[in-house]
Amino acid sequence: MSNELHVDAPAGVPFIDITREFDAPVSRVFEAHAKPELVAQWMGPRELEMDISEWDFVSGGRWSYVSTAPDGSTHGFRGMFHTVRADEFAIQTFEYLGYPDVVAIESVSFEDLGDDRTRIRIHSVYPTLESRDGMVASGMEGGIDVGYRRLDELLS
Repeated sequence: MSNELHVDAPAGVPFIDITREFDAPVSRVFEAHAKPELVAQWMGPRELEMDISEWDFVSGGRWSYVSTAPDGSTHGFRGMFHTVRADEFAIQTFEYLGYPDVVAIESVSFEDLGDDRTRIRIHSVYPTLESRDGMVASGMEGGIDVGYRRLDELLS
């Protein structure tokens, strides 16, 4: 596939921009973000087992999951969906429980490119430049890339 992940973390500002295209209509890409049984099939690296305890992809909904590595170590995440507009847009918070007290606010746009293609644009804002840099240094780009490649497989 030629759908490359683009991650931009500009110097001096506490945000990350992520862009990725998919060979699927916007309704299917949105659905893969909305339904927890689909999210569990693509989000994150393959070797991690995802246990979603809450995923209510509606305005005012909450989400929470734990990823378990083969060695038994766990990583918890949680947040809220503040605004969700079907096939268009979502605003959510994102918190990695291993780095407490740092909550990012993310907007996710689902763009219909025509010809059954979709572009996702994510804008993540962190409370400090240090926390943004910590997220970049965590290897999140690799995890997102693998997850989106898994999403490509799910959508095909």
